[in-house]
Parts: sequence; structure tokens; C-alpha cells
Amino acid sequence: MQYGFLLDHHRCIGCHACTVACKAENDVPLASFRTWVKYTEKGRFPAVKRHFAVLRCNHCTKPPCVTICPVNALSKRKDGIVDIDRDACIGCRACMQACPYDAIYLNEDSGAAEKCHFCAHRVEKGLQPACVIVCPENAIIAGDLHDPNSRISRILGENQTLVRRPEQNTQPNVHYKGVLPESLEPGLAERPEMYLWSDRPKDKPESWPASVPTAPDLRTVLDTGHKVEWGWHVAAYLVTKGIAAGAALLAPFLAGLGLTGFAADWLPEILALVFLLVTTGLLVDDLARPQYFLRLLTRPNTKSWLVRGGWILSAFGAVTAAILLARFLGLDDLAATLRWVNLPLGAATAGYTAFLFAQCEGRDLWQERALLPHLLVQALLLGAGCLMPFAPWKSDLALWFGIGMSLHAVFFTLEARKHHATQNARQAVGFLRNVRMGAIAKPYKLGTTVGTALPLALVACAQLGRMQPVAPLLLGLAAVIAATGLYLYKYAYVRAGQLPPLS
Repeated sequence: MQYGFLLDHHRCIGCHACTVACKAENDVPLASFRTWVKYTEKGRFPAVKRHFAVLRCNHCTKPPCVTICPVNALSKRKDGIVDIDRDACIGCRACMQACPYDAIYLNEDSGAAEKCHFCAHRVEKGLQPACVIVCPENAIIAGDLHDPNSRISRILGENQTLVRRPEQNTQPNVHYKGVLPESLEPGLAERPEMYLWSDRPKDKPESWPASVPTAPDLRTVLDTGHKVEWGWHVAAYLVTKGIAAGAALLAPFLAGLGLTGFAADWLPEILALVFLLVTTGLLVDDLARPQYFLRLLTRPNTKSWLVRGGWILSAFGAVTAAILLARFLGLDDLAATLRWVNLPLGAATAGYTAFLFAQCEGRDLWQERALLPHLLVQALLLGAGCLMPFAPWKSDLALWFGIGMSLHAVFFTLEARKHHATQNARQAVGFLRNVRMGAIAKPYKLGTTVGTALPLALVACAQLGRMQPVAPLLLGLAAVIAATGLYLYKYAYVRAGQLPPLS
């Protein structure tokens, strides 16, 4: 059994009755929508025609929002409805990143995610969804797509229909009859600053990238806005997690790199534990309902990389703490052995975000295969950067830092210049240079130029004989600038992935 919708745009008059009925039936908050009507105009005056597209959750056969939700708040019911338990939600907003259709929003009052749930409370009583009942043109047809005798199945069998973004392989169960195909392709139409009856929502103020031209004589003149849900917390978490992981990755090799005493025996684990705690704090603080953080442990969805990442961080923290305890008890051989155990955990800590981002089906930029090795390289350069001021003059740690910075530059250059497979990814790459961060107009450019070149120059200066007395200071400054530059780059990267429209 699979409930679905057929939206007949030969009949739709764009009256918004479905939107109003949905809001009234489900107490949808102001400025949020479970279903909405997008207006697209095609042509040039005087030959212009306005087209409507009713957009909502697709109740996918393979819903990525269900897979990524860490606390099983989203579920695929036996009748095919993708439902949400708002009481269970912790407000991580991962489902919004996974949804390729911008169909999920955050209720700012409750801190829980919400979406169209096919009016499940009505369906369970044998009633039609509210939008179906209210439509004056009978343009919305709901029913069981698996029943060949149902009205919706008969109409689908007799007519050609479209679904939204089929390339995402979610198998949507909302079908469109008679819709303008271009109106279902996000970002294809120009979006003017002024919509039909109002200003365009200011949720994403960045200018449209010139590198991704829109179709001529095609304009979106009415649509809802969608906020950027992941911001500075996620960018900072990627840096702090990288420092913790990088210190652990280098720890087994420090004796061979010339470090001795406190720097060799204690510093890597202290850095790892401190920045792991900062990482955890950032993750919890970014939740809309941080008081429910422990639900990651009490009702985990083992398919979600948010949960798997939590397990990895916990194991990494436990082994790191065990190394420090062994040092404290004078068990240096055990501590050395545990460092080798912690090495793969450090790599997993650095890299698991690549698998989490791969579950974010709505953000194609984050799903590039190069992300995993790039994260490992970033951990290497951050770990080396934090440790090299404590190394002997001309230690190979500075060399490893330079290699890491150079590889990082190769990765972000290829990321920006290579051909990306999907339109969504190409749009996101175009937005990288348009992202703003408060008073900083071009964080991406600053992070990838000054944040890369200046640390390398400082490291090179520190290798000069006359600079030996101030070498630790230069190396420490290089590490701080590199981490800051990486944060600016990550901020632009995380935000740009969320800027292309999905509706």
C-alpha cells in the first residue's frame, strides 16, 4: 500500500485553498508551509502565461529524511505515509538537509521539525486530507498508488505525469499532470527581488551566481522562503573535530618527529580531549531542543550517521581518556599501545562527516566523493599545526603541515573548477564566492587565499636560521591563521550547499 497524490494542473487555478486548509487543519505557524503554490511565468510581454505548481512532501518510497533522522522521529508507515513524531524530534534539522524538496520546516515555537503527513489523523478515520476536500476544482486526488482499481491509479495509467527531481532516486509519490516542466526544476527560473504581491523572502540574500545562468523568459513570481538551517556551529565543529582527530593521528609518530617530554607524551591527548569536548558542546548547542540530546542514546536510529558519528566520538573520547590515565599511572607502554588503537578512531572521527553529508540528499555539493580524503587532509594539517610550535626547530612536523595545506589547496581548487554532475551542485559551487559572513563579504576567498598562503609563508620563514629564536611564535601564528582560514572556508562551504533552491 502506498498513499500518494496526483496534482492536476489542467484544473488548478492557483487559489491557495489547499494552503489555507492545511494551515488551519494542522496549526501550521506563520511563514511556514506544508503545502504551497509556486507561480512561474513563461514568455515575454505580451505573450506571457502564468503556471502553477502545488508543492509538498512527496512521501517518497525511499525517504532520505527517515534514514538520517537520529532519533526515529520520522518513519515510513505501512500505508506509505512518511509521518513525523514531533514530540520525539530533537531539532537537529538533518531531515531538512536530506529532503531534496524543501518540504520540511522547523516550528520555531516548539523547536520540532514538521511537514505534510497526508493528514494521517483524517486518513485513519476514513477521511480525505484537508487539501483534497477544500480544492474547488478537484485538482488534488489522493489514494492508494498500489491499488490498480483506485481512481488515482487509473488516472496515472491513462495520462503522462511528472515527479519532482527524479534524479535523486527517492521515488516520489506525488505526481503532476499538466504542470509546466520547468517549474519543477529548482533554480531554472529567474527569481526577481519583488514577488507578485510582496518582496521575496530574505532568508537567502546572496546574489544568484553568474556562473549558473537561468532560462530566458522564465520567472518565479511567487514562492515560499526556506531558511539556511546549518551555520557557524557546523563550520566550527568541522574545525574543532579536525584538530582533535589530527592530534590523535600524529600521536604515534611524535617520537620519530623529534618531540620529547610533555609535548610528546601528554599534549596530543590533551588537545584531542579538549577539542572533542568543544565539538560536543557545539553539536548540542546547535540543536533546537538541546534538552533532548540524550535521545541519541535512548532511541537511536542506527542507520543515521549522526548516531554512528556519536558512537565514533564516544569511542574516540574514551580511548583518549584511557591514554591520559595510563600516562598518569606510569603505564607508558600501555599508553603507547593505545595510541595505535586510537589512530583508526581518529581517522573515523575526522572522516565520518563525509558519510553524514552523503545522507543529505538535498545538498549535492556535500556529496562529492573527494570529501572523505579532504577531511582527512584537513585533520592532518590542523593536528600538525597545533603540535609544530612545540617541536624542535626544522622538525618534519612543519613539512607535514605544509603538505597538508598544499593538498587542501588542491582539493578546494578542484572542487570549484571541476564539472559537477548535477545542477544543484553547480549552483552551490557558484554560490561559494557569494556567501557573506556578517561584516566579512568574501569568507571563501579570504579562507582559501590568505588562509592558505600566509601560514605557508610563516612556516617557510620559521625555517630560516636567523628566525630560529622566534620560530615557535611564527609556527603558532601559522597554525592559528590556518585554522581561522579553514573555518572561513567551511562556513562558506556549509552555507553555499544550502543556498540553491530545492523547490
